[in-house]
Amino acid sequence: MADIFKVTGGRPLQGEIAISGAKNAASKMMIASLLTDEVVELSNVPRQQETEITQEIITTVGAQVEWTSANTLRTQTSSISSNSVRELSRKNRISILALAPLMHRAGEAFVPLVGGDKIGPRPVNFHLETLKKMGATIEETADGYHASVTRLKGALIELPYPSVGATETAILAGVLADGRTVIRNAAGEPEVKGLIMMLQNMGAIIQVNAGRSIEIIGVEKLHGVHARVMPDRIEAASYGAMALGTQGEIFVRGAEHEHMITFLNSVRKIGGEYEVQNDGILFKGSPDLRGIELETDTHPGFMTDWQQPFIVALTQAKGTSVVHETVYEERFGYTDALKKMGADITLFSNCLGEITCRFKGQNYKHSAVITGPSKLHSAEVEVPDIRAGLAFVVAALVAEGTSTLTGIHHLDRGYERLQEKLQGVGAKIERDTRDT
Repeated sequence: MADIFKVTGGRPLQGEIAISGAKNAASKMMIASLLTDEVVELSNVPRQQETEITQEIITTVGAQVEWTSANTLRTQTSSISSNSVRELSRKNRISILALAPLMHRAGEAFVPLVGGDKIGPRPVNFHLETLKKMGATIEETADGYHASVTRLKGALIELPYPSVGATETAILAGVLADGRTVIRNAAGEPEVKGLIMMLQNMGAIIQVNAGRSIEIIGVEKLHGVHARVMPDRIEAASYGAMALGTQGEIFVRGAEHEHMITFLNSVRKIGGEYEVQNDGILFKGSPDLRGIELETDTHPGFMTDWQQPFIVALTQAKGTSVVHETVYEERFGYTDALKKMGADITLFSNCLGEITCRFKGQNYKHSAVITGPSKLHSAEVEVPDIRAGLAFVVAALVAEGTSTLTGIHHLDRGYERLQEKLQGVGAKIERDTRDT
């Protein structure tokens, strides 16, 4: 039996949704707890499958974990009982980040091949090359990666691309390394800054400089900390897109203006409305949305994880919109399902934008032209990954009729209490089961 969502759309959503802690921050902070033998307490931790998998990773190697409240996690890794994360019930991309903490604490580590969303190649070579530069010996096997070192040493890390994950690996490696580590072309996402602040409060010496440069002076020991997980800016934008697409009005409690600046500019450009309040952001849809040109980029650009639900909103805009995806080369595969629901979307391999794009001249369909407004209708679609799945939820809420969404385990991995939250703003969404 597999779970499915039945979603009946065609009416505006109204009300308030409180966003959860950011999964892309919480999982990394949980991994960072392995760097100390003292107690680490994390609050505002989202309870979804990504958190469960990360908890499985840290407990496998020796962490004692206790949930002291619904969203507060207390963990302590007094010693590393196993340096191998060989058997996991499910795979994600977080396991590769455990290499550096385990080498710091145990001198060696084994992690399995990474899993995660199928949104195009996301190689881990940046991670591995970073650790090799810092003195690690790494053996790649059919099952995973075995790494060993006496002590990691500070190094100059020049990333070919400002990858969030590779930046986090370099930070986790640098904080307890011998000497100075400089990361050039580092990612500057809010989740990265949240990890840096947590580590600084644990005793790390980390300086964020201009020009995507991070400097770390390794210390001998880190101590325990209490840290709060930042609100999920991806979830906030998802609900904003729902308000736009359904011509509704949703107050997203907990959304932070600082994290949403680029998204809010795009909301205003297409003719939507928003109001920043002390405790969140109110999003208002409009019958007069208009097409725009949009490019995804690393922070502070328009997030690649914002574009899927936003493109659904653009199907309801008058005129033509152009979206140039510069972060992942194969992220528009989900648009076939939107076309099945009535959207007018055409993909191109040309770079339809101004940002210097590493996919230029290659045969990746990474630009989309959306013509609207389109009258969406219900359909049965399979969710391929977390963010595309949320786009399908938005599309089903915009469409007339009842849509069936299969593969919703991806949504369970990325969103906490999604069904309950959407029902709270008037969405007709029900979970059901189906024989597989």
